[in-house]
Amino acid sequence: MWRNLTRIFVSVQTQRNLISAAAHWRLCATMNTELEPKLYCPPSGVRGMTSLDKEAFTQTITVPALQVPTGVVNKVLKSLKKSTIQRPGVPRVVQDKEGNADFRLVLLDPHRVSSTSSFSEAEAEALRAFGVSEELQDYEVKLTYDNLKSEEVLEAVLPQGQEVTSGFSRVGHIVHMNLRDHQLPFKNLIGQVIMDKNRGVTCVVNKTNIIDSTYRNFCMEVLAGEENMVAKVKENGVMYEFDFSRVYWNPRLSTEHQRVVQLFKRGDTVFDVFAGVGPFAVPAARLGANIWANDLNPESYKWLQHNCKLNKVESKVQTFNLDGRAFIQGPLKQELCTLLKGETSVHVVMNLPALALEFLDAFRGLLQLEPACEQNLPTVHCYAFSKEDDPAADVVLRASRSLGFPLENQCSVHFVRNVAPNKDMMCARFRIPKEVLFCRNEEKTEPTEEPAPKRQKCDKSTDST
Repeated sequence: MWRNLTRIFVSVQTQRNLISAAAHWRLCATMNTELEPKLYCPPSGVRGMTSLDKEAFTQTITVPALQVPTGVVNKVLKSLKKSTIQRPGVPRVVQDKEGNADFRLVLLDPHRVSSTSSFSEAEAEALRAFGVSEELQDYEVKLTYDNLKSEEVLEAVLPQGQEVTSGFSRVGHIVHMNLRDHQLPFKNLIGQVIMDKNRGVTCVVNKTNIIDSTYRNFCMEVLAGEENMVAKVKENGVMYEFDFSRVYWNPRLSTEHQRVVQLFKRGDTVFDVFAGVGPFAVPAARLGANIWANDLNPESYKWLQHNCKLNKVESKVQTFNLDGRAFIQGPLKQELCTLLKGETSVHVVMNLPALALEFLDAFRGLLQLEPACEQNLPTVHCYAFSKEDDPAADVVLRASRSLGFPLENQCSVHFVRNVAPNKDMMCARFRIPKEVLFCRNEEKTEPTEEPAPKRQKCDKSTDST
């Protein structure tokens, strides 16, 4: 039977999950590429600095300037917007050096304007129209640490020829980084720079270990700022609060959370087997669905309840602190018997991609003592990681093995995101076959024709959901 699964029809949605700008912050994937000509060239003495000395970055540079009548300054700025100096904290307009109140100096980018011939025809025409002399003056600008971008500081400090820093995620006031080994000697400096250059960030942490395979939270150390780990996050219009150090939260999944929640309708019943702090359960309840949400982690369970109250949906959500298998074979089973006789849809969300496929066997014979039916069978949304060349087919094959039933032509697979080189996160969606849900012990099949697939483990270098 299993060899015939090569004909599995899989509908794969190939669009990439666009990361919400509000939930996700990235510095740069790499800073090894050559930048535009630099206005700021850091002193060589800052290279190798491990404790941040802001004064060491101070430098005075000379830039060209135009003397402009005060009354036309704004018009000139508009006409020369591509040629004026662009630098955080550095004004484009300053007082005239002679103190003449009738004039201001407009500072220019020295890499774009080195002489009067540097102006475009349109710019030169505008200057003539506003009665501005094209004669350039020199003006000294003092650049300090506060005027520098984070990548400029880090590029100046870290060893040449190496990646400056990887991307980071922002969770409320917390920035979460995954530093490489060569960056660790500079970790506290990196943390301080990231905190200084991102408004509202008061804590920077670095992941120091793999995600806990039981509770999905990871070990971390504070690189800079306060040790307040209770974050407040707004995702898709929903507020969440949680202790980031003791639960799992991934801001890169906001689009995926929204995609799945939009599949639910008012009156539907949703069983969230690995609910976390509620990124599926709470917004689904706000839409009018009836939620049964479970998580094994006591901290996640606590914050799940808190977030239900915070969003005023506690009456729509029943919460549980059980192992996923116990939740399926307990509360879900008890409620499902009644739901199958109703008319509203039933959904099961299994958001634990490292292990969720292994829990699907809990549905085998779940209702074996009930009369079989084909109506209103639950729709499962099960997440998984795959390193295979065809991740969709791989996920369907593994789901079929766990269920003991081939999902031929019955399963669609959605690409969620790439979590590491050659490792994708996928979401399989299918109705639980009646042959699985109602099979009796003597009817249960075991996949004996081929060896069991390799067990998916939480890798050190990967994200979970």
